[in-house]
Amino acid sequence: MKRWLVLGGSGFVGRALCEQLVDQHGGGGVRITVPTRRRAHAQHLLPLPTVDVVEASVHDEKALMRLLAGVDAVVNLVAILHGSKDEFEHAHVGLPQRLAAACVRAGVRRVVHVSALGVPDDPASAPSNYLRTKAAGELALRAAGLDLTVLRPSVIFGAHDRFLNLFARLQAAFPVVPLAGSDARFQPVWVGDVARAIARCLADPTTAGQTYECVGPQVYTLKELVEMAGRFSGHPRRVVPVPGWVGRAQAFAMSVLPGEPLMSKDNLDSMQVPNVATGRWPGLPALGVAPTPVTSIAPIYLRGGHAGGEQLDDWRSRAGR
Repeated sequence: MKRWLVLGGSGFVGRALCEQLVDQHGGGGVRITVPTRRRAHAQHLLPLPTVDVVEASVHDEKALMRLLAGVDAVVNLVAILHGSKDEFEHAHVGLPQRLAAACVRAGVRRVVHVSALGVPDDPASAPSNYLRTKAAGELALRAAGLDLTVLRPSVIFGAHDRFLNLFARLQAAFPVVPLAGSDARFQPVWVGDVARAIARCLADPTTAGQTYECVGPQVYTLKELVEMAGRFSGHPRRVVPVPGWVGRAQAFAMSVLPGEPLMSKDNLDSMQVPNVATGRWPGLPALGVAPTPVTSIAPIYLRGGHAGGEQLDDWRSRAGR
């Protein structure tokens, strides 16, 4: 019986990963532990037969050591898109540092870490707190001498995403969408493909020491993706690019309001780096995963046709539908 620990397993990518792993190993042989501060946040994982949801803080060193006891491999999915400089440091640097040290002490060598596309070799050269701390987190794990695989995805889409769904809701509510960073380029990747890639890395020890760029087959500007979200959801609206200074003023205004901002100044800084494959590292095909076009998945969930699990297409094909 193998035991895998998934940090951040109750989130968007974690949900798809747990579904994927249960789909592959539901008959036994693998046990998956997902820690969460509040069990209620992982209600959607409770029906999965080989997933154990445990209340624990992964930022607590003693709790992390207990979670690592008897574990064969760790997947780190913990990440934030918005926050202060200290919050980015806490999530993207502090946790990888603690995880690396705890893995060494616990004798757990195998780690799969999900980072981000656009991460530079030198953290100091990054234009945003997000990319800088993501780079520093990678370095912390690499320095520990672990059997480490790093995945760097572009923006991830799927039924439970906070990207295309958010822009679709905005266009349902407003007649015009002013958009900063409209020319920023992305290569969106389906969450189901990212989950398959992680599962493949867990199953294949030869992926240790490798970095993979996880991207879809097509490059889009942010404006094209926003327009796509409106069109697929049945609420196409006019998308109006705005100058950078206007976008930064909007971002500042939203940062002082309650709730998660639509776009922060740090997001705008991150978009200075094209979120597309560099070609320096192998991609999804090297892991046996054929990238799925956004146009074949997004219309299903944006139209409200199905808001369930990310394995929808797999299950349909197996049922002959």
